Amino acid sequence: MNWTLEVVVVPVSDIDRAKAFYADQLGFHVDHDTRIGDDVRIVQLTPPGSGCSIVIGRGAVPDMPPGSLKGLQLVVPDLEKARAELVGRGVEVSEIQVLGRNPRPVPDPLDNVGFVFFTDPDGNAWGVQQISERG
Repeated sequence: MNWTLEVVVVPVSDIDRAKAFYADQLGFHVDHDTRIGDDVRIVQLTPPGSGCSIVIGRGAVPDMPPGSLKGLQLVVPDLEKARAELVGRGVEVSEIQVLGRNPRPVPDPLDNVGFVFFTDPDGNAWGVQQISERG
């Protein structure tokens, strides 16, 4: 039996601002933006190529302090290209950092150990790691 992680709730203070950041600046696809009355709104967004989505909203999502989620991680095959895309979209992103050493030879020296970091407008913290091949 497979157990797949499909949705992560990201706590935000302003749904429209967060939706614009994730959709317009990060390029996430807006799967749906659903309102159920005045008190419930759920927005689901998915990173390109990902099997896992994020949900932002109010009412039907867990109540967590905005900006309290840390350590979310995206994986890309080309970190330099991904960083350039984020910068081009106006995201404040760190320089490329190499964290640790590879336990085995890899095709690209950034594989497994190359990262950049950014936060959303509320301070939820994300990392982006390069993995060009899974082995």
